[in-house]
Amino acid sequence: MTDEARLRLSQARPDNPEAVFRAALGMLKAGLPEDVLPMVEAAIARHPNDARLWQVAGLAHRDLEDSEKAMGAFGRAAQLARNDALIAHSLARVTLEAGLPATALFERALALAPNDGSVRLGLAAALFAEGRLDDAVSRLDATLVDHPGWLAGHATLARLRWMSGDRENFAASLERALRTAPRRLDLWLALIGRLMEAERYEQALAAIARARAALGAGRHFDMLEAACAAEQGETQRADRLFAAAGPISHVNDAVRYVRHLLRANRPAEAAAFVEPRLSADPSHVLVPYLATAWRLTGGPRWAWLEGDPRLIGVYDIADKVGSLDALADCLRRLHIASDQPLDQTLRGGTQTDGPLFARIEPEIRALRRAVLETVAAHVAQLPPRDPRHPQLAQPRAPIRFSGSWSVRLLDAGYHINHVHSAGWFSSAFYVALPESGLGGEPHAGWLTLGELTELGLTLEPIRLIEPKPGRLVLFPSTMWHGTRPFDAGERLTVAFDVARPGSQT
Repeated sequence: MTDEARLRLSQARPDNPEAVFRAALGMLKAGLPEDVLPMVEAAIARHPNDARLWQVAGLAHRDLEDSEKAMGAFGRAAQLARNDALIAHSLARVTLEAGLPATALFERALALAPNDGSVRLGLAAALFAEGRLDDAVSRLDATLVDHPGWLAGHATLARLRWMSGDRENFAASLERALRTAPRRLDLWLALIGRLMEAERYEQALAAIARARAALGAGRHFDMLEAACAAEQGETQRADRLFAAAGPISHVNDAVRYVRHLLRANRPAEAAAFVEPRLSADPSHVLVPYLATAWRLTGGPRWAWLEGDPRLIGVYDIADKVGSLDALADCLRRLHIASDQPLDQTLRGGTQTDGPLFARIEPEIRALRRAVLETVAAHVAQLPPRDPRHPQLAQPRAPIRFSGSWSVRLLDAGYHINHVHSAGWFSSAFYVALPESGLGGEPHAGWLTLGELTELGLTLEPIRLIEPKPGRLVLFPSTMWHGTRPFDAGERLTVAFDVARPGSQT
């Protein structure tokens, strides 16, 4: 696909805007935005009133997280094609990502595409970003009254309600929808999924029983019941339920089962279960569990997978970032939620919404530049490429981000141990810590790597890293990581995932 896209771009000529537009779209799908821009800009110079060319330039700049240039390109495209709903939505979205007010732009896009659910979700995000969480909730809820089968809307509304502190009614829209459509399997699965995300396992089990009463028996319900039992530590019940559910083929079910095996302290079984499934796991969601199983069973395989010290990097980069106080003030203004996200790992704090590194504040742009430079240096010192290794099989460029955000933990806040399946390398950058220190307990507030206490395992961390303002820690996204609670105060960080480079380079 990549070679074909490059060929089409090389054959396009700036005086043929249609060919340039089509070739540029192919390059963007292949993940090569840098290569798109020279040809597109040459075509724009010859056809400055072609909205499609400005649109594809905006897409390329957005992929590179250059929001100012993306806004300029989409803005020009919107001037030239005032009734194009996709261009209007793109302008609204990139304006929101830049950190600027975007509600009016989403309203304009919604007027052009009133049935586009992604525009409505964007409008909710824009309202939330402007401090209008109640409006975002009420608008989504009203839409779901008219469109009760809109699963993405239910998921977003549940997360917004949870972040507002509503622990009792966060899934109310799904309950309402099921009262009118009790035979909708997808709605039942969505409700059960939200309850499991919230670790409300008894409520999830009750919902499973209600779903069976409405729809009859089903393997999906059996597997979810088994997972709930496992997460509650009911080993014998989970064994019985997993066995009754039959052979496991889907990777999500495989994750649920291997978690159960590790929680039951059967690492040899866990390893034997995961090893033949790795080739069918391109997102590497099973790798963290295999690493844990290999550590517990001993032998050289874990050392090959996670033991090389070059996989972890600790870099003090305060001198490259600028004023940490100014960065901290900038980040604090973005922490507008009153509670933690529903589907994330922090406990006792808040997390920012949207791609942080796409914002245009100078403090964040300076941090992004410093991070890019440091990540490139870290990647350059990695061990040689190994096609069998989930972390070392990839090419080493380009460096891009699949996510970026800030976390503000307060007064005994912490992260449970977790991994990032969407990343290649993950991170913690420390911006501000309590002036009085993190507490009297050893390693209070420290970053832990390789620990998995949530499954009741007694593995010691493979690395404990002390947080310091201006310190950046990089580690494989498949490596278990979390933080120890601290006594009091504020622990302000930035985190990001480096995207796995594609096979095109």
